[in-house]
Amino acid sequence: MAEEKQDKFVMNFEPTERPGRPPQEYYDEIKAKFAEQRDVRLGYRPPGTNNYRDLDGAMADLARDPYADDWAEREPIDDTANGDEVDVLFIGGGFSALLTSARLREKGVESIRIVERGADVGGTWYWNRYPGVACDVVAYDYLPLLDEMNYVPTRHYAQGPEIFAHCQAIATKYDLYNLAVFQTTVTETLWDGDAQRWNITTDRGDTMRAKFVVCANGTLAKPRLARIDGMERFQGHSFHTSRWDYNFTGHDLEQLGDVRVGIIGTGASAVQIIPNLGTHAKSVHVFQRTPSSIDVRDDWETSDEWAAKLDDGWQSKRRAKIVSKLREQADRKGQLRHGITREEKIRRQENNNIDQMMRIHTRIDDTVDDQATADALKPWYMLMCKRPCFHNDYLPTFNRPNVHLVDTQGQGITEIGERGPIFDGVEYEVDLLIYATGFEVQQTGIYNRIVGEGDVDLNDKYDSGIRTMLGIHSAGFPNMFIMGGYQASFQFNLTDLLQVQGDHIAYCISHARATGADTMDVTADSEEWWVQEVIAHRGKTTRNQECTPGYYNFEGQENRRQDGNYNGGFPAYIDHIADVEADMDAHFVFTTG
Repeated sequence: MAEEKQDKFVMNFEPTERPGRPPQEYYDEIKAKFAEQRDVRLGYRPPGTNNYRDLDGAMADLARDPYADDWAEREPIDDTANGDEVDVLFIGGGFSALLTSARLREKGVESIRIVERGADVGGTWYWNRYPGVACDVVAYDYLPLLDEMNYVPTRHYAQGPEIFAHCQAIATKYDLYNLAVFQTTVTETLWDGDAQRWNITTDRGDTMRAKFVVCANGTLAKPRLARIDGMERFQGHSFHTSRWDYNFTGHDLEQLGDVRVGIIGTGASAVQIIPNLGTHAKSVHVFQRTPSSIDVRDDWETSDEWAAKLDDGWQSKRRAKIVSKLREQADRKGQLRHGITREEKIRRQENNNIDQMMRIHTRIDDTVDDQATADALKPWYMLMCKRPCFHNDYLPTFNRPNVHLVDTQGQGITEIGERGPIFDGVEYEVDLLIYATGFEVQQTGIYNRIVGEGDVDLNDKYDSGIRTMLGIHSAGFPNMFIMGGYQASFQFNLTDLLQVQGDHIAYCISHARATGADTMDVTADSEEWWVQEVIAHRGKTTRNQECTPGYYNFEGQENRRQDGNYNGGFPAYIDHIADVEADMDAHFVFTTG
């Protein structure tokens, strides 16, 4: 059956030579065009994330939650006055909090509180409810806790409503709603050294206390807008993709038949949205700054026969098989290093990458009828410089007579008038303007000021370079854990990373409880060891600087070698976690009383 394929997204850029390849000059010319296109982008806007703004001020209404029926009024929680506290407090209610809470429950931890900005659990899958939303990683690998929930996704790529419902089911099974606090944003997380507890304050006037805090809000959770002159002047209707207004569009977009739609952005959300807009709207103008790479998306319904054959623990076995495959690939790469120079290895990797990107170019030529539109949709950068996208209907949508690509050739939309976006002297009249401008890249807490021992702000600590162990622990911030952040292993399937991190965090908390420790803090030596591990596995090439701007490289901003992901491979990252757990006293300072 098709579902039996182990078709996980693993890019293979092993430095191999294949017969019949074009001459090296061919690859050099393409790489030169990559550099040229990157410089075009940077020529219009300086590198860095300051080119974006929050959904505030005159645009604050775009941050409103359209999915909550009403605002739940409540009295502020004051743990300090009541002498209360929780064992573990999660900042954020998405996958990180859900799967780690499940592991904590298995270890007997009862007092768990989730504090979530949305009105329910789900994180990304609470906020992203736009038409066509679905995971772009195989659902059998992406959805967490399938074994524990005795659940099999209904599709190869599960759609958003199914994933959101799965998150709610996890919260129900593990009794996470009882103490959860929704429609609440954590604003400060302050360490009280005397009490050896974290004090957490919120925008609802809460003062909560927790023994352990898990920052589970990820690095891409705060919606952003590009800085565009005149945004406030637009007289039509507008919203951000993570705040989809179905009251305006209709649940099935049936109210867009006479509506002229403009959408700014062509990233992962827009790629899923635009085919639906093209089917229903009177007209669609797609405003593109940089095209995404669009590959084939093989989707199908899960067959009952295949699902019935799954044994207990099938997802865990599937994940173990994937890790085993990654180990085999790492071993092969290690063998290939012998006999070729570092420069030759990099050259072969780049050539393989270019081959894959040119295959994507060919698919565009074969799909899009208008050659000028096809050319504008071709991404000119190394694959994985920006988040790769997968969709079968995105490219054909541009063959529709009502769909128009406005290619700004790297400049982006810089002005919006009363009637719509303005580019090259033309004001495009639209009734609805959709901002598909993504999310702000965060190094630490989103909306949240985190202060540890000695009144040290985590942002101040990171000013001279991110410092963690495993991307999870940071010295001077005892009993605090960070999930899905920098210096952890990069995984396109983020759930793989979150699962091993959640397992580790549950182990750490269980270990502290079993040994009677009140606090645990990573040692300075172990933190330095990990910083050097990250540095040793980053910066071996100039790829980061050569990539077109995107959130993978802080929008083209130069960053220190330690300010990124651990690139030593996922199996090695798993092994490092196991080594740490095997000798906790060597890596942590534990205190009692």
